[in-house]
Amino acid sequence: MRVFRCFLVFLCLGIIDVNHVSALDDYITVQEFHTLHPEQVERMEKFTDIVRKSGQPITAGTQQQPVRIAFIYPGEQVSDYWRRSIISFKQRMDEIGVQYEVFEYFSKPAVDIRLQEQQMRTALEKDPDYLVFTLDAQQHQRVIERLITKGRPKLILQNITTPLRSWEGKQPFLYVGFDHATGSEMLADYYLKHAQGEGEYAVLYFSQGYVSAMRGDTFIEYLKKQTNLQLVASYYTDGDREKSKQATLEILQEYPTVKFIYACATDVAIGAIDALRQTGRLGDIPVNGWGGGSSELTAIMDGDMDATVMRMNDDNGVAMAEAIRLDLEGRGTEIPTVYSGDFVLVQKGIRQDELNTLKARAFRYSGID
Repeated sequence: MRVFRCFLVFLCLGIIDVNHVSALDDYITVQEFHTLHPEQVERMEKFTDIVRKSGQPITAGTQQQPVRIAFIYPGEQVSDYWRRSIISFKQRMDEIGVQYEVFEYFSKPAVDIRLQEQQMRTALEKDPDYLVFTLDAQQHQRVIERLITKGRPKLILQNITTPLRSWEGKQPFLYVGFDHATGSEMLADYYLKHAQGEGEYAVLYFSQGYVSAMRGDTFIEYLKKQTNLQLVASYYTDGDREKSKQATLEILQEYPTVKFIYACATDVAIGAIDALRQTGRLGDIPVNGWGGGSSELTAIMDGDMDATVMRMNDDNGVAMAEAIRLDLEGRGTEIPTVYSGDFVLVQKGIRQDELNTLKARAFRYSGID
């Protein structure tokens, strides 16, 4: 795999061709966590059943005052995952009759670390009961550890379903999302069939951190065990569309015979599609999405994107609402440490009626565009 060639040029663009250092061992997979904590298996199964069904009203007289929740989201991106999550959360809270007050803070992923730190300070000044955040950059981990030690607000970590090993014995209130490893292995199986186990491929990572490790490294390791496919180039893109486009143009110049380009996020995939269209290679070299939001599904139906793993998106907003309801009712022992929602593989050529059925399920609260 080519490493650090044209380093200065691509450093200026914010794109680095890398040998990625895996951080997978820092995290406990859902399967391993359930082995270590067998009581969590039944707890997650029952909780998942609650999430999938219509909401039931909170016990009368439970609340003396509205519960306060702060959301600090890296939601300024093409992907509508974060926007839909907060919509579905509010809709479910309304449905089950929980009184609440929400504080919302949005930023760009990867590059707005300082802004997120400022948003965190602002949110904590409001003394919320629950705080919803994510874990991707190393700076996030230090902030989160302080909150876990303090114990207030109760911490919900979204878009992560793999508990940290170093936090065993004192985990956050809830990990919620869609397991990155599961989705990545579904896409790996798709590409295995497409490439028939031979040839070269490239990977477009997100930023250096959790998402890249879980989506990118899991994909690479899975293919190593299953096939002779050779990884020839990989890039960090900061989840930026233009950087992803430039990285893809470099890949196409250096490795024009790649069998496919694996993208770790929506904005990354759209940038790769831009480059393939510009070079006349769109439809020739497959590229995937990750998450199955509205922009990806449009690209699938237009024939620009070849496949994606579609999250049943609104379930994670519902899961957060239901965890808070159970907590308010004094039923904390019924809340799993980890909630991981469902995926469906969506491929180019899917019938419109089939896609509409999936949208109705995935976006049952946030609405079909």
